[in-house]
Amino acid sequence: MRKDFLQFRVRYGETDQMGVVYYGNYAQYFEMGRTEWRRRFGFSYKWMEDNGIMLPVTELRIQYKRPALYDDLLTVTTVLVKMPTVRIEFDYEIHNQQGQLLTTGYTSLAFVDKATGKVIHAPDYLSEKIKQEES
Repeated sequence: MRKDFLQFRVRYGETDQMGVVYYGNYAQYFEMGRTEWRRRFGFSYKWMEDNGIMLPVTELRIQYKRPALYDDLLTVTTVLVKMPTVRIEFDYEIHNQQGQLLTTGYTSLAFVDKATGKVIHAPDYLSEKIKQEES
């Protein structure tokens, strides 16, 4: 499946004095979404790093539409943009409990060999698992 959903509540510490989510937290929300997306395939960040693959973010875009507020129940929708090559790309949408679109975003992450620091192709097992899910 190229799309996954994650729900959580905004914690007090993620907001400013007006109860509005601090803008920098959205990058973490996107990370939570893609971490769970990968976990559905059985490949946690830890597992990938233990197997010699790092995934640094090379691009991040965020568009803020409406503010998320303290105690809102947020849904992060994470969508794989295309089959991974030397990078993996995701689109995101964050909605509140009323279904209002709050934020959209995009990230691109590179597959990097942990030992050499060089960009590598996506591991075959990841591409194969994605293809299996689409069948």
